[in-house]
Amino acid sequence: MIPISFGPQVCGDPVAGAAREWLVTDGRGGYAMGTVNGLRTRRYHGLLVVAGQTPAVRRVGLVGLDPAVVFPSGAQVRLGAHEWADGTVDPRGFELLEEFTLVDGVPRWRWRIGDLVIERELAMTYGRSCVAVTHRLVSGGPVRLDLSAVCTWRDAHGERRADGPAPRMEPTADGAVVEGAFRLAGPGWEPHGQWWLGVRHREEAARGLHPHEDLWYAGRFSGALESPGDTVSVLAWADDLADEPPAAAEVIGAARRRNRAVVAAARPADAVTATLALAADAFVVRTATGPDVVAGYPWFGAWSRDTMIAYEGLFLGTGRADEGRELLRAYAATLSEGMLANTADTGRVEYNTVDGTLWFLHAVSRHVTVTGDTDLGAELLPALRGVVEAHLAGTRYGIRVDPADGLLTQGAPGEALTWMDARVYGVPVTPRVGKPVEVNALWVNGLAGLVELAELAGTDPDGLRGAHSRALESFRRRFPSPSGWLYDVLDSPAPTYPLGGAAHHDDDLLRPNQLLAWSLPYAPLTPDEPTVRRIGAELLTPLGPRSLAPGAEGYTGRHRGGPAERDGAYHQGTVWPWLLGPYVDTARRAKMPVDNLFTGIHSHLPEFGLGSVSETADGSAPHTATGCPFQAWSVAEVLRVRRTG
Repeated sequence: MIPISFGPQVCGDPVAGAAREWLVTDGRGGYAMGTVNGLRTRRYHGLLVVAGQTPAVRRVGLVGLDPAVVFPSGAQVRLGAHEWADGTVDPRGFELLEEFTLVDGVPRWRWRIGDLVIERELAMTYGRSCVAVTHRLVSGGPVRLDLSAVCTWRDAHGERRADGPAPRMEPTADGAVVEGAFRLAGPGWEPHGQWWLGVRHREEAARGLHPHEDLWYAGRFSGALESPGDTVSVLAWADDLADEPPAAAEVIGAARRRNRAVVAAARPADAVTATLALAADAFVVRTATGPDVVAGYPWFGAWSRDTMIAYEGLFLGTGRADEGRELLRAYAATLSEGMLANTADTGRVEYNTVDGTLWFLHAVSRHVTVTGDTDLGAELLPALRGVVEAHLAGTRYGIRVDPADGLLTQGAPGEALTWMDARVYGVPVTPRVGKPVEVNALWVNGLAGLVELAELAGTDPDGLRGAHSRALESFRRRFPSPSGWLYDVLDSPAPTYPLGGAAHHDDDLLRPNQLLAWSLPYAPLTPDEPTVRRIGAELLTPLGPRSLAPGAEGYTGRHRGGPAERDGAYHQGTVWPWLLGPYVDTARRAKMPVDNLFTGIHSHLPEFGLGSVSETADGSAPHTATGCPFQAWSVAEVLRVRRTG
């Protein structure tokens, strides 16, 4: 894996050290997450964040363990860091950090106070909501190490305030159970119980959200570090509270060994691919219903569109085909009216997607093609034929095949059904009503894949073949635009007419959606180098294509501000690294060199979400990363096209 390490210039800086985030996951959707210098900049940061029945439902438990060194003289040096409501940062323990590094995916901090050096490591138990934090004396001593346990118990998207009830504390032999929900265990426990008022999260302030909360100082662990090699460790866990986990050193050692095995199973060709393979592991989780995919940390759960776009990179590119098979079968069982649910993240099952199901057709086709698992193809074929039949007949949200040309059309008032699905105050920013280019590229691709699956299963593909031929011919005839690229949407309602009005127009805004018309395995078109270069000149950035060309009406170069401002910019120029996958595939088919397209992503791996790829970035230079620091389809698509080169 690529080395990820920072010295005192980054670690000791309250801005630079807080801009780089690490992530450790438990394989169930829970995690530990924070910054290089220890400042909690998000409400989502914590050492024990617990997933519920689904990965979307998480609660923050153990927020932090603030270290303090006590010398024989009684002098105390605090190594933690907090930002407060008035902007004060106190304590400033990061000023004593000499190094932060990721070693086999395990974060390690090293503080130096003269000749005294203390290291901290942290890991989670795979398959269990458990975190282990250990501190080792490297040199110097003797000293006492105190660890203040800072806690809460709340929804990960909210805050808890001191004007409500204090967390319930139940003593145990070596710590406490907090709110009946999670347990703390370690040496020398002394309960305290006190609110720390007005902790500030600067990233929430930047996102236009409430930035303050109050934290509960539950108590303090304490242990002696007398000679190099001595350790003081704490465990925290949230399931089966009576069943104590292994010792902290065993948890950390097991995590390191598992991370190495994950990388080895992916058989990476180089250090970057190895790093991406380990990053991919964070998103594949196992729930009560089987394997699933977390779309992004820290705030997303499972989204079917994201899962299916990421499928090949996460499962087929990392040696997880058996888990992938299980996932595809489970998703097929949930089809309703020929559609996959978009998400249940919102608290209810929603089907408001036109492309998620088409990506599912693509994922099944790729699974069978890559693995040779024709049995799965035959098993799922009836359900996939049902998808086609439902689209031919018409299903939710006006999604139907237009009998006039065999292309898919879609649209319903107040809905944004493509992947460009942002809404501001309930109004879609990019509704794209009509026949979007990537939706119809996926439709053509999906039909062709089903024809092949039907032939492999020894069944009659004639109905599928006819639908494919008609859609393919219409796509090739209708989508090329006089502008020199493809129309983004055909038959869209004219601006002066309401949805369903008689007048229509074809939208030729330069967006990256057209890349799928050249990049998919059964793409309807063959790219040519001049067209790809022209598109790249307008859209391509070091982190991937912009969602809209600069100079176009509505282009927004900064993905910043409150929710309305950010959602308004989401697909109006913001960069999406996942689109680098379709761009690279398109360039390869146009016989263009692609190795230089990965340089910006490689440099990005230690810049934001450490060892991972962000959800988005600013469309304008310097293309600062935004959105989720750890995003499934971003990692998966970069990993996929690096492996297939």
